Amino acid sequence: MIPPLFKRIFLATVLLCVWHNSAYAQSKPNILLIISDDAGYHDFGFHGSQTMLTPRLDDFAKQSVLFEQAYVTAAVCGPSRAGLFTGKYQQRFGFEENNVPGYMSQSGQTGDEMGLPFTELTIADHIRQYGYTTALFGKWHLGDHDKYHPMRRGFDYFYGMRTGARSYFAYTEKELNEYPNKRLERGFGQFKEHEGYFTDVLVKETKQFISQSVQANIPFFSVLSLTSVHTPMEAKPEDLARFPKLSGKRQILAAMTYNMDQQLGLLFEHLDKLNITDNTLVVFVNDNGGPSDTNLSNNYPLSGTKANHLEGGIRVPMLLRWPNKVKGNTRFSHPVSTLDYFPTFLAAAGANVNQFEYLDGVDLLPYLNKQQQHRPHKTLFWKKENRAAIRYMDWKLLRFPDRPAELYNIANDISEKHNLANKEPEIVKQLYKKLFAWELTLERPLWQLKREYEGKAMRRMDKYRNPKFD
Repeated sequence: MIPPLFKRIFLATVLLCVWHNSAYAQSKPNILLIISDDAGYHDFGFHGSQTMLTPRLDDFAKQSVLFEQAYVTAAVCGPSRAGLFTGKYQQRFGFEENNVPGYMSQSGQTGDEMGLPFTELTIADHIRQYGYTTALFGKWHLGDHDKYHPMRRGFDYFYGMRTGARSYFAYTEKELNEYPNKRLERGFGQFKEHEGYFTDVLVKETKQFISQSVQANIPFFSVLSLTSVHTPMEAKPEDLARFPKLSGKRQILAAMTYNMDQQLGLLFEHLDKLNITDNTLVVFVNDNGGPSDTNLSNNYPLSGTKANHLEGGIRVPMLLRWPNKVKGNTRFSHPVSTLDYFPTFLAAAGANVNQFEYLDGVDLLPYLNKQQQHRPHKTLFWKKENRAAIRYMDWKLLRFPDRPAELYNIANDISEKHNLANKEPEIVKQLYKKLFAWELTLERPLWQLKREYEGKAMRRMDKYRNPKFD
């Protein structure tokens, strides 16, 4: 029989440990990163759309910081994610070309041998060291081979697909045999198709993970990497019925956007029900500009589209909410980059970000809290083979393989309609020098795509120079 005094001491010790663990978990904010895919800059109510219905995200925007000049590091999915997850320009480690698998690597390898290099650690690798459990739901797109699997790149849990896009509905056995890399996977190597609509399933899985993390009293870093509204253009009938005045792809896009919005609303409600909204840093961002040719997305007032370096290819919607830590219902007017997630999330987790001197991003929290008044970035870069762009302050230079460079003042000309290269030759010269100096610090691309891709990218840019209106 346990003596009463010892029993009381034992129980007090257990309660103290429980309290200590609870205090530790509560002192660490949860972090939820939501990435939409191929959405148009204008295709949200909070960016002025009168066609797309996004009431839940519009409410979320009123609680958040809205970034007026948020940029990704690439105008296509794979490289954009490589920069986001590493906090470094992806060209610094050779992930310059389009989505993996690519065409051919420097060593002659093809297909599954291509992915995020092992020289690079992800934000998930690092944040685990600060007591976080990590998960990725949805799209990975940083390597199909087993060795590049998300659970070998810092994520404790994975549910989604390794490649970049798939049907929103379950595949048949015949389709799975034709598209083996599009299989839906739980954990590592457990393949089973879902039931229902893919966006709904991803949000449900994310909610379950969050509940389990809260129950275990462990702070979480969760990435909800949606495929909405990437092709294939597939929507639920009940969502299509909400847009009877639209037709074709535009109707499907509106339905897919509405579904995404409603599902994210359920996710936000789940945070409320668990009473963790105030202690959860949430970011919503799109991965690149909308591809107006494939899903009829609208990037107004920006010129250009996915796959080029006009603003419509690289400037994206971005919202950040962290109640009681960052003032909501505000706008941040200076340029920021998805490179900034890495240091911002680590700083929120309690890390000293000064130790990560190799990062190209900055911790945004001092800027959002007015501790820093200047721009987070004076200069931002983009590069894809011979095509490149540099933004220095409000000047932006675009370099092309088949025509002279173009120069725009983004502060005065957000739609990039007035090329000032001939009027400002000295500024063109200065920006060329800065761009060249940056390029000298980069690795050569680890793989390439067929050259026809570059031609398609230029033709897409020319066709979608002028922004579309609702």
